[in-house]
Amino acid sequence: MNTLTTKRCYPWVVLSLCASFLFYKYVLQVSPSVMTTQLMQNFHVNGAGLGNLAATYFYTYLVAQLFAGPLLDRFNPRLLTALAMGVCAVGALCFSQAHTLTAALLSRSLVGVGAAFATVSYLKMASVWFKPNQFAFASGLLATAAMAGSMTAQVPMSLLVEHTSWRTALLGTSMLGVVLAVLFFSFVRTKSHAENPSLEVAQSPKLRDFTQVLKSKNNWLLTLYSGLAFSPLAVLGGLWGNPFFESVYHFSPTDAAGVSTFMFLGLAVGAPLFALLSNRLNNRYGVMQTGVWLSLVSLVLVLYLPSLNTVMAATLLFLFGLGVGAFMLGFTLCKELNSLALAATVVAFVNTGDALLDAVTEPFVGKLLDHFWSGDVVNGVHHFGTHDYHLAFMVLPLYLLVASLFLMPLKKACTKKQ
Repeated sequence: MNTLTTKRCYPWVVLSLCASFLFYKYVLQVSPSVMTTQLMQNFHVNGAGLGNLAATYFYTYLVAQLFAGPLLDRFNPRLLTALAMGVCAVGALCFSQAHTLTAALLSRSLVGVGAAFATVSYLKMASVWFKPNQFAFASGLLATAAMAGSMTAQVPMSLLVEHTSWRTALLGTSMLGVVLAVLFFSFVRTKSHAENPSLEVAQSPKLRDFTQVLKSKNNWLLTLYSGLAFSPLAVLGGLWGNPFFESVYHFSPTDAAGVSTFMFLGLAVGAPLFALLSNRLNNRYGVMQTGVWLSLVSLVLVLYLPSLNTVMAATLLFLFGLGVGAFMLGFTLCKELNSLALAATVVAFVNTGDALLDAVTEPFVGKLLDHFWSGDVVNGVHHFGTHDYHLAFMVLPLYLLVASLFLMPLKKACTKKQ
C-alpha cells in the first residue's frame, strides 16, 4: 500500500521540485521591476540602459536555450537541472555585489544561462513522469509555479527592497537558489520507466530528428505565437509595469507592485484552467484564440483608460494574465506534434520565442520611452510621463494581434490532433 502510494505520488514530488526552479527563475527575472529607480541611480543608466541591463538576462537565456533542450534530452536531467539552479544562485550573488555596469551585465547574463534550463526541465520531466493525457494539465501548472515566483518578486520583494536594500534582497535570493539546488539533487531520481512501465520510453534523439524540428512549419508558428503572446506580460511584469502605474495612475510603489501581482495571478489560474478547458472541449485552437483576445482587450483598457483605481487595475490585469495563460497550450501542442524523444528540444525551440521577443522588447520599449521623453528628471533619473508610456506601449497590443494571426495556420494541425 505504501509502495503503491509512493509510486503514485512521486511524479508530483518531481514536478514540485521542478516547479521550485520555475518559481526561482521568475523571482530573478521579475525582480528588477521593483528596483528600477535604484538600478538607474547605482549604474547611471537611462531608460534604454535599464532595458538593456534587464534584457541581458534574455540574451544569454536565448543562447543557452538552444543547448538546454538537446542536453536534457541526451544527458542526466537531474544533474543538469541542479547545476543550472546553482548557476542562477551564483549570478544573483554576483549581481548583488556589482558596483559597475559591466559587472552587473555579466552577473545578469549568468542568471540567464542557468534560468534557460527551468522551463525545459519542467516539461521534460512532465513528459517522462506523466501519461500523455495528463500532460496538458501538468504543463499548465508550470505557469502557476512561474507566476507564484513573479508575484513573490512584486510586493514581498518590493517591501524587502524598501526596508533593507536591493543588494540585500538579491543576496537573500541567491541563498534560496543554493537551497533549491541541494533539494533537487537530493530528492529527484534520474529515471522513472522501471517504476512506471506504462510510460512511453523515449529513444535517444539523432541529428536528423533535430533537423526535422527545424523544418516543421508548425514549430516555427508555435514559436512566434508563444513569444508574441507572452512578451507583453513579461515586459509589464518584468520591468516597465510598476513605473507605468506610478507615473500614469499615481499609485504608490507598493500599490503598483500589488496590482502587478494580479497579472501573474491571472496567468497562474489561466494556464491550468485553459488546459482543462481545451481537453474538455477538445479544441486547443479555439481556446488559444480566446485567450489572445481576452488578453488584448484587457491590456488595451488597462493601458489607455483615462483614470483607473487599484481595484479596476487589479481586475483588468487579472483578466489580462488569465488570457495570456492560454499560451501554455502551445507547449502541449508542440509535444503532440513531435516525437517524445525530442520533448525537451522542441520545448526549448518554442520557448526561444519568449526569450527572443523579451530580449528585444524590453530595451526597445526603453528606447521608445527615451525617444518620447519630455525631459523631466526626478532624483537624477529620467521621469517618463503618460504621453511617453502611451506611445511606447503601443507595441504591446500589436504583439497580441500578430500572435492571433500566427495561430490561424495552426487550426488544421490542432484539428488533426483532436
